[in-house]
Amino acid sequence: MSSVASSLYHKITDPVNSISVGSVALAVLLIAWFILSYTDLTAAQKVFSAANTYTQFAYSCFFKPHDGDGSGNQQDALESFYKSQASIYDATRARLLQGRGEMLALVAAQVKYRRQIGQISQKPIWVDVGGGTGWNIEQMQEQLDVPTFFHAVYLVDLSTSLCEIARKRFERLGWKNVHVICEDARIFRLGDYEAGVDDEKRDFSIGRPAYDDDARDTVGADLLTMSYSLSMIPEFHPAVDSVANLLAPNGIMGLVDFYVQNQIEFSGRNYIGGAIDRHCMWISRVFWRTWFELDRVNLESARRDYIEYKFGTILSTNRRCHLLGFRIPYYIFVGCTRSTGAMLNQVAEENAAVTESPFISALDLHSQTVSLKNRRSSSIERRSKAYDTAVVNLAASLPLPAAYYQNQKTRIYYDDSLQKHRQFNDEYIYAFTWEDSRTDARLLKITGDDVILAITSAGDNILSYALERPKRIHAVDLNPAQNHLLELKVAAFRALEYQDFWTLFGEGKHEDFQRVLVEQLSPYLSSQAFDYWLHVGPSAFSPSGKGLYFTGGSRHALQLIAWLGSLLGVRNDMRRLCQASTLAEQREIWTKRVRKVLLSQLLAYFVIGSERFLWKALGVPGEQRAMIEEDYKRQTGDRANDVKVGTSSAEKSSGNGEPGEVGATKSGQAIWNYGVQTLDPVANDTLVSEDNHYYLLCLLGKYTHRCHPSYLTPKAHIKLSQPTALDNLRIHTDELAEVFARMQPEALTIAVLMDSMDWFSPAGPEAKAQVQAVNRALKLGGRVLVRSAGLNPWYIRTFEECGFACKRVAARVPPATCTDRVNMYASTWICTKVQPLVEV
Repeated sequence: MSSVASSLYHKITDPVNSISVGSVALAVLLIAWFILSYTDLTAAQKVFSAANTYTQFAYSCFFKPHDGDGSGNQQDALESFYKSQASIYDATRARLLQGRGEMLALVAAQVKYRRQIGQISQKPIWVDVGGGTGWNIEQMQEQLDVPTFFHAVYLVDLSTSLCEIARKRFERLGWKNVHVICEDARIFRLGDYEAGVDDEKRDFSIGRPAYDDDARDTVGADLLTMSYSLSMIPEFHPAVDSVANLLAPNGIMGLVDFYVQNQIEFSGRNYIGGAIDRHCMWISRVFWRTWFELDRVNLESARRDYIEYKFGTILSTNRRCHLLGFRIPYYIFVGCTRSTGAMLNQVAEENAAVTESPFISALDLHSQTVSLKNRRSSSIERRSKAYDTAVVNLAASLPLPAAYYQNQKTRIYYDDSLQKHRQFNDEYIYAFTWEDSRTDARLLKITGDDVILAITSAGDNILSYALERPKRIHAVDLNPAQNHLLELKVAAFRALEYQDFWTLFGEGKHEDFQRVLVEQLSPYLSSQAFDYWLHVGPSAFSPSGKGLYFTGGSRHALQLIAWLGSLLGVRNDMRRLCQASTLAEQREIWTKRVRKVLLSQLLAYFVIGSERFLWKALGVPGEQRAMIEEDYKRQTGDRANDVKVGTSSAEKSSGNGEPGEVGATKSGQAIWNYGVQTLDPVANDTLVSEDNHYYLLCLLGKYTHRCHPSYLTPKAHIKLSQPTALDNLRIHTDELAEVFARMQPEALTIAVLMDSMDWFSPAGPEAKAQVQAVNRALKLGGRVLVRSAGLNPWYIRTFEECGFACKRVAARVPPATCTDRVNMYASTWICTKVQPLVEV
C-alpha cells in the first residue's frame, strides 16, 4: 500500500501533471461560470423540482411497498399509497387525469340551467366524493363563483393525508362554505351536517326546511361529483348506492374515470346515451387493467355499468388520454336520478307529442291497458318506438333511454346500434340544404294551425318553417348525423348570442368550439348529439381548417369546385362572381370564364357522371340518375318516335329504366345536360352575391352578411332564441314510412318529402306503401310537397291512385327555365289529399 501511495504522490506532485490537473479544473470552472451566467436559475430550479417530483411519484406508485395492506382497512391502504405523495399529487396528475375540467364544466352548465328554469330554487349543495386535495373544487371557480353560488360544498375522502392538503387549500383561499370530511363515502350523510345543527332557518332546494331531526334524511345534494375515485373503491356497489341516495330529485351527478370495455358488454343496452369510441381493443383491455391494478385502480366494466344502471343518463362520452404516446381510455358521465315512478306521465306525454295523439295521462294509459274492452279506436293503439322501448325498460326495472332524461325533449329516442343507422359511418351527406325555402313558403302558405313533417337534411328548411310558427314540426332523417347537425343549430339558438351563432353557421368556423359546446350548448343537446360533436366538432369548426361546409359528403363537390378553379385559373373569377353587383356583370363573368370550367363536358363524363361521385358528393342515388338519363334520352333520340306514335315526351313518366341503361357515354352526356339546365338559368336569372346563398356557399365555402339563409338573420335569431320558440319541434331518426305509420290518423297538414320519392325503385312496393302511409297521416286537404329530378316522375300516378290530386307547380319547361334559386330539380309538385284510403 505504501508503494502505491508513494507512486500516486509523485504523480500528483509532478509539475507537468499538476499543471494539467489545474488546467482541467480551471476549464471546468470557466465553463460552469459561463453556463450559469447565461442560464435562468429559476428555470433550472423548475427542471430540478419537476425531476424530483416525478421521481417521487414513480417511486410511490411503482416501487414503494404498500405497508398498509396488512390491516385489511381501506383507509390504511389509501394512506400507504398517498401519504408519501400527497404534497405532489396535483402536480403529477395534471396530464394523467384528463377530462376533469370538462366534467366540471358540463355539470356546472347543467346546474346553471336548472337554476335558471327553477328546478333548483335555492343555493345548491355540492358533494365531491373522493375529492382528494380539493383540486376539483378550486377548478370549479372557472365556471362558478364557489363561495357565493353554493350554499355548501362537501369534500368527502377517506385519505387523511389528502384531506389535510385540501384543508390547507381552502384556508388559503378563504372559502368558508367548503367543508372537508374525512369519511367513508358509504356512510356519509348530508343530514348529519346540514340539518338540526342549530336554530338557523336553512332552506334547501329539495325537501322541507331542516328544522328538526325528522328532516335530517331529506337533505340531498344538488350536485354530486366523482373524479377518478370510483375506480379506487374496492366495494363499489354500496358506495354507488350511497351516492345515489345522496342526490336530490332534481340534482346532477358528474363522473370521470378510467375504464375498459368490450363492445359485446354494452351492445344490448338502449340507455347508455351513445357508444362512439366506447369499445376498447383486446390488448388495450388487458394491458390497462393489469397496469392500473399495480396502483389499486380497478378498471373492470362493471363499475361504469352500475353507474349507468343507478342513474339516468343525461350525457355520456368516451375519450382517450394521450400520454407519452399511449391512449388511455376514460369516460365522462353526467346523470340524474332515475325517478322511474315519476317518469310514467312523461312517457305518455312524449308519446302523445311524437304521434300527434291527444295527451293521455299515465293513469289513463294504465286503465286502458288493463281493460281491453274499453280500447276501441285506432288512436289508442298509436304508439311511438320511444314509448314501446320505455315500457320494456320500466317493466325490467332499467333506466329509460337517455332521450327521456334530456333537458329538452326535442330529439326522439332511436336505437343507434341498428345497421340502418350505422351505414352512414357517423357522417352526414349534406352540410347545407338544397331546397329553396322561399319557394316552399310561397307554395305551402304555412299557418299557426299546420302540423308539418319534413326531411331533416341539414336542417336549414326546418328552421325556416319554424319562423312561420306552425303548431308542430316533425323533422325526419334516417341518418343520425343529419339530425345531430339540426340539433346543434337548435341548441345554438337556445344558448348563444347572435355573434357566436353567426360565427358557427355563417362563417362555419369558431376558434373555441369545444369550450362553447361544453359550457353553453351541452344542456340543450341529446347525449348522442353531444358525443358526436365533441368528437368531430373541433376539427369541423377549426379556424385553421376549411370550415363546417367542407365537411360531410357534400364537401367533395365544394372541394372539386375549388380545385378546378385553382387548377384552371378561374378561382378569382369565382370570387368575382360572388361580388358582382348586377346580373349583367354576373352573366359576363359566368359566360366568359367560369362556365367553361363548371360545365366542362370532360368533367361531366369522368367525374360528375360517376355513380360513386353522384352518391357520395351530391346524394344522388342510382334510381334518380335513371330519371335524368331517361328524360335526356327522350329529349334527344326519342323525339322522332314520339311524333310518329302521336305522344308527347313530356307526358311520359320518368324513372322506369335502370341506372346506366343508356351506356356510359350517354349517361355522361345526360348528366352534363342536366348540369347545363341547372346552372345556366341560375347564373342568368338570380344574383348570387345578394339573393342566392345556395351557390354563394358553393363558391366561397361560407355565407356573407349580404347573402345567407333566412335562419341566419338577426331578426330570425331574436325570434327563434325565445325560450319556447322551438318547443314545437320533434326530431325523428327513422325511415319516413315508419314515422308516418305511427302517426295518429289525419294528424298532419303538410308533408315535405323533398326528392326522397326519387330514391324508390318503380318495381318495388316501398313507394306505394309510403304514399298510403302519407294519406293516412294527412288531414283531408293536406298537402305534400315533392321535388324530382324527372319532369314526370313515375310515382305521381301512385299518388293519384291513392287519393291525391297532383299538380306540377314548377318545371324546366321549356329548357333553361329557372324554377327557383336552386334549380336543382326538373319539377316540383303539390299533391293534395282529396280522398281518404278505404280501409279493407
